[in-house]
Amino acid sequence: MIRKVLYLVAGATILTGCISIHETKHVTEQKAAEQPDSVLRHVVLLKFKDNSTDEQVRQIEDAFCALPDKVDAIYDLEWGTDVSVENRQQGFTHCFLVTFLSEEDRAAYLPHPEHKAFGKLLGPHLDKVLVIDYWTR
Repeated sequence: MIRKVLYLVAGATILTGCISIHETKHVTEQKAAEQPDSVLRHVVLLKFKDNSTDEQVRQIEDAFCALPDKVDAIYDLEWGTDVSVENRQQGFTHCFLVTFLSEEDRAAYLPHPEHKAFGKLLGPHLDKVLVIDYWTR
């Protein structure tokens, strides 16, 4: 019986570790009231340097996920790590999807001191970055 429980706990731990979609919700009063018709998405793909450790990458993940609590212009943040089977990721491992309600919000985010501080943390570990912004339809 104890062995079965240990197997179940180990299996649950492994499955939990395999989940690669992570989401951070920054709930505002407006978001709770209704969804806007269209939002501005800011897609950030990251490729880390080969010498970046797992701990350093985790620190960067945590720092990016903390931005919605520090920058009011961020409406939402969602992120995950690559699980594609097509092998076309070109070394990019992380995708962060930052959502804004307006171009003004994005304009406030880009030079924001917290965003700049995040960039300084990321910089030494960044091999490549790809950023695409679009309005949802």
